[in-house]
Amino acid sequence: MKVMLIEDDRETAEFIQRSLTEQNWTVTWCPAPKEGILQLGAGAFDCVILDRMLPEMDGLSVLQILRGAGIDTPVLMLTALGGLDDRVTGLEAGADDYLGKPFAMSELVARLRSIARRQPRQTQETMFELADLTVDRVKRQAQRGGQTLDLSPLEFKLLDCLLCHRGAVVTRTMLLEKVWGYSFDPKTSLVQTHMSRLRAKVDKPFPAELIQTVRGAGYIIDAA
Repeated sequence: MKVMLIEDDRETAEFIQRSLTEQNWTVTWCPAPKEGILQLGAGAFDCVILDRMLPEMDGLSVLQILRGAGIDTPVLMLTALGGLDDRVTGLEAGADDYLGKPFAMSELVARLRSIARRQPRQTQETMFELADLTVDRVKRQAQRGGQTLDLSPLEFKLLDCLLCHRGAVVTRTMLLEKVWGYSFDPKTSLVQTHMSRLRAKVDKPFPAELIQTVRGAGYIIDAA
């Protein structure tokens, strides 16, 4: 597995690089975020380890640049900021998982394997069209009725997940795993809250409803 490591702390980076190399993984270490962004744009990586606190620009800014450029490589964010709000902010910015410092290497390896498996490769489609909804997966843009939808990175991931399974029910568990990277149920209204925000942007301003709730099962997106 090819891993991009964007981490400015040499001791931490060398520890991660040495440990992952022992797993027979190839690790490219970039202490400067701009260099990491350039290499990610030029080469294929299976996942990214991204430090939250970086010189020049923080990890959230790096994430926004990557996602804005259509680079959907799974990202595990490392941070000493372990509060709930910090984790939510990172996930909403486009991270696939979040791990606080200090961490156990065994957990880091397990999380990297998990997000690499979840990488959205079920389909090679770069464009989705459903009724008057058009989604460009490369540019990470969505339009409906010719109007550009102002979606956050997390809302785009939700919509993309629904469209990858269009016509079929997507369960709450599937969304928690594929969008938030949770392999457990956090027992919160996380999915419902963000689905409500997504539907307010995708469906509410338009006459036809594309996203529907399947009571007791999940959600489905399809043309009426």
